Amino acid sequence: MKKLLMTGQTLLMAATLLICACAPVRSNKTEVNVPAANHPARPSNPYYYYTEAQIAIKRGRIDQAIQLLGKASEMDPSSVLLYLEIASLYLGQQKTDQALQTIEKGLAVDPNHVDALIFYGNINHKLKQAEKAKQAYQKAIELAPDKEERIYLLLGSLWMEAGDVDNAFKVYEQLVNRFPASFAGHFFLGKIYAQQNHLEKAKTSFSHALALEPELEEARFELAKIYRTSGDESTAENLYQELLKKNPNNTRAMIELALLQHKLGLAEKSASLFKDLSLKTIQDPDIIRKIVQLYIDPEQYGDAVVVLEGMIKGMPENPDLHYLAGVSYEGLEDGAKAMHHFQQVAPGNRFYDNAMVHISAIYQGQGEIEKAIEALKEAIENSPDNPEFMLYLGSFYEEIEAYADAEATLKKGLDIDPEHIRIHFRLGVVYDKWGKKSASIATMQKVISLDPKNANALNYLGYTYADMGKNLDEAESLIREALKYKPDDGYITDSLGWVFYKKGLFDKALKYLQKAAELAPQDPIILEHLGDAFLKVNDKENALKYYRKSLQKKTEDTETLENKINDILEQ
Repeated sequence: MKKLLMTGQTLLMAATLLICACAPVRSNKTEVNVPAANHPARPSNPYYYYTEAQIAIKRGRIDQAIQLLGKASEMDPSSVLLYLEIASLYLGQQKTDQALQTIEKGLAVDPNHVDALIFYGNINHKLKQAEKAKQAYQKAIELAPDKEERIYLLLGSLWMEAGDVDNAFKVYEQLVNRFPASFAGHFFLGKIYAQQNHLEKAKTSFSHALALEPELEEARFELAKIYRTSGDESTAENLYQELLKKNPNNTRAMIELALLQHKLGLAEKSASLFKDLSLKTIQDPDIIRKIVQLYIDPEQYGDAVVVLEGMIKGMPENPDLHYLAGVSYEGLEDGAKAMHHFQQVAPGNRFYDNAMVHISAIYQGQGEIEKAIEALKEAIENSPDNPEFMLYLGSFYEEIEAYADAEATLKKGLDIDPEHIRIHFRLGVVYDKWGKKSASIATMQKVISLDPKNANALNYLGYTYADMGKNLDEAESLIREALKYKPDDGYITDSLGWVFYKKGLFDKALKYLQKAAELAPQDPIILEHLGDAFLKVNDKENALKYYRKSLQKKTEDTETLENKINDILEQ
């Protein structure tokens, strides 16, 4: 068998990469009618057009080839091969819709044509139509279980993407039963066993994959992880050494080995590896990406800190390492250490802007909003053309109710990027809090004109109308549109309930407000709205219940709510 995969990265990408390999597999027997040898090919014969199409393909004349194959297909509409050829050419031109329509015609001729089913699955996989792709792959497997292992890999990957480990396991198990030499099948079985904490079975599967494909790096990494987890650090260390013996520049093996040695108390060995890694970052930016991928993205911040602090000792002036260390400490909720590392990132570095945003956010979280504002002002001096700084600074001014400063700052951001949607939205919120309803409405309308699917702006404008008791039909339309994009959003659901409340449709309002309270049970405004609706249908007991729940959640402006409660109690 041809070696399809050599490293863990290529192995994990196998199923999805194969989607692009959508050219139909030709059978040995052609499906078009070939003219007899003693009759010259004539334009009335489909094989003539088929042959001309092949010549056009070789000359790069794809549109002409599609036309010729189309004529052949008209003369021989029972040939699924012709539909496959045409669909493949369309897909090569990125004309996915035409490719899909064409292959559907082929399947209408023969719903059990295996190559057509695989192609149909490929296209739907590419279009993120997972259910259709799964059905097509499953049917192809049932019709021709021994055809090829890639169908199993594609189907297994779809089940894994859907989080359905049980069905994925069944597919990979079928794969290794049909294709015992499929190292990819054994590898993915190992992944599932490891995920389910069946470590011995996982070891067996990964070892089997390595026996079939000794160059498979990812299986060694997975085995090393299992041995670390089970306390067999020496075997894990040997596996990392094997990886480094095969490839001394394997940065992932270096990182994981250094971390293991640090945990084992082998300070000199780990320090040496960390130093080598830090020096390599100058020439190899992929090391930074690996650290993010291995530890920061999966939020393993403790391990990230060990790795990064070790590397910083080898290169104290490396701002990239300091930035990642800051992110890691922030993940560990150690603001002081995070701040220290972020402050080591100087202007001009690729992470400078992000570091300043983190610094200001840490100050904000500590309640030191003035320091947050000063940090962003400093950042703006060094990066005056960054509209994101204006967005955050405007938000901080909004927080301290300095609405004129917020407006001026956000408008500066729009001078830099006139179509910055989040700045427009934030400006609309500022106008609303400032009591400038007309300006707020106009600004939210601007957001919607720039981004008609912006659920937050649609909801904000709709709720504003409802709260004002005006344009209630338009408010309902806006909020229903927002729910198309965020159907399970408690706040948008509350807005729709509030529209019906304002329309006097209290039973309908109750339906949506109760759902909103289920989706966002901690929000005091939603709970108060629900109390108001119960009161309107004369259910004072439930009204009192939700008013009291709202009061427990509210931290300010409680007087109106307290009066509602007292009114019910007095009655």
